[in-house]
Amino acid sequence: MAFPQDVHVRICNQEIVKFDLEVKALIQDIGDCSGPLSALTELNTKVKEKFQQLRHRIQELEQSAKEQDKESEKQVLLQEVENHKKQMLRKTAKESLAQTSSAITESLMGISRMMSQQVQQSEEAMQTLVNSSRTILDANEEFKSMSGTIQLGRKLITKYNRRELTDKLLIFLALALFLATVLYIVKKRLFPFL
Repeated sequence: MAFPQDVHVRICNQEIVKFDLEVKALIQDIGDCSGPLSALTELNTKVKEKFQQLRHRIQELEQSAKEQDKESEKQVLLQEVENHKKQMLRKTAKESLAQTSSAITESLMGISRMMSQQVQQSEEAMQTLVNSSRTILDANEEFKSMSGTIQLGRKLITKYNRRELTDKLLIFLALALFLATVLYIVKKRLFPFL
């Protein structure tokens, strides 16, 4: 269905204004977005789609302007097209900023994940150190108790060695006394006159 030229121009202008407002709203949403990266990416994609639709409508308006019969209407419409293009260029800069913001956010989220992994590895290393320290302390306590036992054993062995020496001396003296007694008895029996 073909539209009269004026109606088509009005529809293009209305749609351009509509897309312009939608793009502004989406750019505002991107600025306010504090959610996950997927939400930011989705908003970014919507902005790109609206920009494509806006460009298409501006091109249609430009084509309609070129097809105008009256030079004055043609110039007015071309001036509107230029204004829309200038506004779109400023919005393209905002879209570029939104994309840069999205990339920065993604990069920061990646850094955050890496830092989280580093913190987790540090916690694991710290836990390993705590466990190792506990094992070393337990071994140290066991060593101390074994050292005490070894010292007690050394004292007992020293005491046993002294006792053994004393016992040997007593046995030697007892044997000497026994032999002296035996010799005395043998002497009195065999040689009573001596």
